This record gives sequence, C-alpha cells and structure tokens, in this order.
Amino acid sequence: MALRATEFSFATAGRIRFGLGVSKELPGVVADLTSIAAGQRHQRHRVLLITGSNPVRHAKLLDQLPPGARFQVANEPTMDDARQAVVAAQACGADVIVGLGGGSVIDLAKATGILLASGRDPMEHAEVIGQGVPLPQVGVPVVAVPTTAGTGSEVTRNSVLTSPEHQVKVSLRSEAMLPRVALVDPGLTVDCPPAVTASSGMDALTQCLEPLTSNAANPMTDGFALAGLRAAPAIRQAYLDGSDLEARTQMSLCSLFGGLSLANAKLGAVHGLAGVIGGMTGARHGDICAALLAPVTAANVSAMSDRDPDNPALERYSLAAEALCGVPQVEAALEWIWETVRILDIGGLEELGLAPERFADVIAAGRRASSMKGNPIELSDDELVYVLESSR
Repeated sequence: MALRATEFSFATAGRIRFGLGVSKELPGVVADLTSIAAGQRHQRHRVLLITGSNPVRHAKLLDQLPPGARFQVANEPTMDDARQAVVAAQACGADVIVGLGGGSVIDLAKATGILLASGRDPMEHAEVIGQGVPLPQVGVPVVAVPTTAGTGSEVTRNSVLTSPEHQVKVSLRSEAMLPRVALVDPGLTVDCPPAVTASSGMDALTQCLEPLTSNAANPMTDGFALAGLRAAPAIRQAYLDGSDLEARTQMSLCSLFGGLSLANAKLGAVHGLAGVIGGMTGARHGDICAALLAPVTAANVSAMSDRDPDNPALERYSLAAEALCGVPQVEAALEWIWETVRILDIGGLEELGLAPERFADVIAAGRRASSMKGNPIELSDDELVYVLESSR
C-alpha cells in the first residue's frame, strides 16, 4: 500500500500509558493535575469521579484519590446525565474529572470537563439537533481509565450523548475534549462479562476497519488501523475465556488503535446508521455495529467495484482482510466477520429492536450523521435498504 501524499494533522490524549498495572498510577496522575489546577485557580483541589454502576470492584484504587464527589452512570449517557454531572462537579469545585469505566463513562467525563468550561447547556453545543455552538478551546482536565476494550474513548475528541426526546445520539466534538492522560490497563477488562466483551470488541474492530477505508484516511491512521485489525481476532478468545490476559491485552490495543484512528480520520456507514438505530432502540452500540459490519462492507465493495473501481478503499479492504484472516480476499473477511458474530452470540437488527417499517427513518437520519460522510462511496437508498435487510 503506497502512502498517501496528503496533508493531515493528528491529535490525541496528552499522554497515553498502556500496560498491565498502569491503572495503579491514577492517584499520582490526579495529584499532579490537581496541584497544577489549584495553583492556577487559587483554590483547593477537588476531583469529580465518574464511574459505571459498580465502582466497588475498584474501591482500593479509588479510595486513594483526593476528596471530591462521585457520579455514576449506568447506561449510555444522556443530555440530562451531562447536566447533572456538571452540577455535581460545580458543587465540589472540581479541578479534575476522572472517568473510570467503559466508553459511556469516559464520554460523560469528557462532556463534563468541557461543559464546566463552557457554562452552557449541552444542547447548545450539540450537532444536528442542537445549535452547534463552538466549544471552548480549553476544558477542565480529564483522566480516562477504560475498563472495557471497545470505544477508544480515552483518545477521542468527542462525547456521544443520547437525547431521548429526539430518539437520537449526538456528539459534542472538540480537540479540547481529548483527555489529558489516558491510563489503558488491560487487567481492568478481565472481569468484563462476555456480552460486554463481545459488544465492545466488535465496536473496536469496526473503529479500525472504517477509518482504514474512509475517505479521510492518512498515513498515521493507516498504521494504527491496520495494527488494530491484526489484534482484533483475539476477540473470540477474550469472549470465550475472559481470564486470558494476552487476549485481553490484544483487544485493549485494538480499542486504543481504533480510537486513535477514528479521532483523526473518519468512520463510515456502519457508525452513520448505528448512532441512529441506537437512539431508536436503546440497543448496545457494539451489537448494532456487529450486525451492520459485514453488510456495509459488502455493499461498499460492490458499489465501488461497479461505480468507482479506482477507489483506493478497494485495496484497503483487501489489506483489512489479510490483517483479519490472513488472506487478501474480502469474501474471506466477510465470512470471518459473520462467523465471529455467531460465536459472540450477537443477534441481528430485528432482534435488537429495529422493525423494518423504520428503515426509511433510519436511512433519512443516517444520511445526516457526520460519520456517514466518511464512507468511501455514497450508498444509494436501495443499497442502504439492502444493508438493513441483510443485518436482520
């Protein structure tokens, strides 16, 4: 694959620490950041800790943090969750936000840090359904500690929030939302339930494949995306044996590299449709990606072969196939994806709650999604209907 002679930029977390046990550094990282913040703002340092619904398993680590407040989010964060987290941060005078949990937790932490600096309601900044007001250039520092291997949110510049009243997921997006420090410890993912491992892992895989084939890929994202795809086959072993540290480490790398890729390239039709379907059904984002990934790949390759045979993404799909299953044939990769989805026991879109009569609504909303703009070729309505029908 020849490198693209193109102009590009690359942004990520201020510092990334990866490896078994690096989460033990969290108290020291927070102490350094809060000391800096307190010196700049002339106030006592405080921390807002955002976790999932079961923070007890990390109690020994969390008890070493400075005083502050705690906020829990059980599901994918909503606009109201963001508003309430900001109130909690203001009440304790938070200088630093720590997000310890899955992608939902880290997304909420990033949203809280930037909204504290903004002082505005999240809807004012939201894409598509909001006013799209630009976010401030600097936010309250965020430390991201993922406990799942999927979203790569610890190195991305956006936060996905659900608006139940609009039945849609929308993003707040700014380089100022990149975490100051990301501590990626594969050991924290060992106790992820199999269903969470499956769902988050398929999200990670998708977030490597889509940036590699997107129309905004660049030489740096290519390297990360391909490395992530080479790690992705470990998803099967991580699902079957959650105690396998090597498989967990490979999936944490896949997730991290996917986050680095998508934050600096673009995604595609899988995510363009998945965000809409998730808002409508409440199904797990990774499960939706799993159902869509093979059909979107097949539709893209077919459309490019027919209408745009010189599209460089065709070669990139072959490279992705070789990374996933050792041969450059896309058909082999499609078979591998379908077989993996069966092993992981993830259902189709109908089982996930999407009725066929909603297909037209999904397609119309999906076309407005920012992720759809990264797809390597524009798919027709008929092609998108094929994708949704094939994902049932």
